[in-house]
Amino acid sequence: MADRLSRSRRRLIQAGLALAAGAAAQPRFALAAAAGARTLRIGYQKGPLSLLKARGTLQDKLAPLGVNVTWTEFPSGPPQLEALNAGSIDFGDVGEAPPIFALAAGAPLVYYAQTPAGPSTEAVVVAKDSPVRTFADLRGKRIALVKGSNTHFLLVRLLQAAKLDHADVKPVWLSPSDARAAFENRSVDAWIIWDPFLAVVQQTLGARIVADGTGLVENRSYYFTSRAYAQRNADVLGVAVSELTTVQRWLDANRAQGAAEFSKLWGIPEPAVALAFRRARFGVEPVTRETLAYQQHIADVFYQAGILPKRVDVSQAAPPTLA
Repeated sequence: MADRLSRSRRRLIQAGLALAAGAAAQPRFALAAAAGARTLRIGYQKGPLSLLKARGTLQDKLAPLGVNVTWTEFPSGPPQLEALNAGSIDFGDVGEAPPIFALAAGAPLVYYAQTPAGPSTEAVVVAKDSPVRTFADLRGKRIALVKGSNTHFLLVRLLQAAKLDHADVKPVWLSPSDARAAFENRSVDAWIIWDPFLAVVQQTLGARIVADGTGLVENRSYYFTSRAYAQRNADVLGVAVSELTTVQRWLDANRAQGAAEFSKLWGIPEPAVALAFRRARFGVEPVTRETLAYQQHIADVFYQAGILPKRVDVSQAAPPTLA
């Protein structure tokens, strides 16, 4: 009987040692199992989140918390926020106008952090031989842009500045890739787009900037999450923002090296990335009450222009630090 118990103990010890060896070989999975697995599902565009994904540091930092990270790339902000509303992602980066449309659609959005303003990183471009010299020259012309994106708000502000009505131009709602094709084959007269797509079309097609967002828009990027995720996973989001801050600071201090790295990640010529980086302002900042007031202004402008069917209260998307 004692011998049988001794053999049982040995088997348990051996099994425990085998499990420990397996955990040492796969620490992320062992920690996740021990802590109760959680997931951070990130939606991202061509920007600093791309670099964070490539480097893998976020997954390493979240492993001790038992958190797995998944990544989904999007062509622009509106489909990202549709994914948030559908419960498919938990965190992402987006321009200044998409959150307004998402809130109008009832998305449980929370502004979690922001970047510095970058008004010159989005612009209206025309072909190098176009007769168009000012935005007002686009009266009656076809303009490609992404509906509900940051460029949608820039269009509204450009119309106001030129004293034109919405009916005075012909928006053509296209994704960046489709807009590039339409611009190249001259089926549109102008394109409102952001970096790095803006820099690429300047470098590869000689596109000429007619106007950018300077003096018209702030054009920040916002890092967002959902209200439920923010309430349950403040520790996870804190790590994510910390890692993003590290990446953004590195990019600000190492622009040439960052351009080379992004060129490989994005499959974009390095000179185009370098041009985009010359216009960029890198950094991560807390969302402020001034931020929310500016976002409320955007919402009010869209509503007054008849673009939104109802008023939007941006304060409902305040981060926990301001709630």
